[in-house]
Amino acid sequence: MKKKVFTLISATLLTLSISFTACSGTFTNGPDQAGDDLTAEGQEVATDSASFTCIANIAAEPLNDQEKDGILFMREEEKLARDVYFYLYDKTEIRAFGNIQKAEQRHMDAVLTLINRYDLQDPAEGKEPGEFTNADLQALYNKLINDGSASDIDALKVSALIEEKDILDLEKELDDHVDNKDITRVWTNLRKGSEAHLRAYVWNLKVRGVDYIPVLMDQEAFDRIIEKN
Repeated sequence: MKKKVFTLISATLLTLSISFTACSGTFTNGPDQAGDDLTAEGQEVATDSASFTCIANIAAEPLNDQEKDGILFMREEEKLARDVYFYLYDKTEIRAFGNIQKAEQRHMDAVLTLINRYDLQDPAEGKEPGEFTNADLQALYNKLINDGSASDIDALKVSALIEEKDILDLEKELDDHVDNKDITRVWTNLRKGSEAHLRAYVWNLKVRGVDYIPVLMDQEAFDRIIEKN
């Protein structure tokens, strides 16, 4: 699935507040607000670290190989999103990128919580922005920042594509690979965050006169996400 996604993209284009000892809050979508900056900020609130459900009371279980690989991959995939949005914010100064890249850092931290819990080697350790252990993600990052640099519209389209990919990869992990309840909890919340980010980017495109057409997701699944309140 991941290889197919990489091919299609190429062709078409804690230390978290939810620590092991305490956490609070529930997941909420950002409010509908009139204005580019306000909507982006509202969507960013949806992925605040307090929105992740605490995993302190969920026992760690033995990892299967697919769960281990998934944790390591998702750590760098969330880094890719953060690094691309950081780069695009510097290029465009669109506030959505500034807000959502902060949320992506919290997504990275959520995955790091799992890495530390299961005593895995962090693939993002010591890596600068735009540097990746995974060669496919490195190539994808290079392509995305190149494509997104063409215009503000291209930057937003690239970012919506990233969120499509995140959602599909998380769904694949949840459906096919994950047994452990703590990993399931984190992946489910990361998916909710990615859905909120996708809505933010689609909205930002819409107010610029562009109707975003999904690249990786089927139209029905995409519409369900966009139409959520």
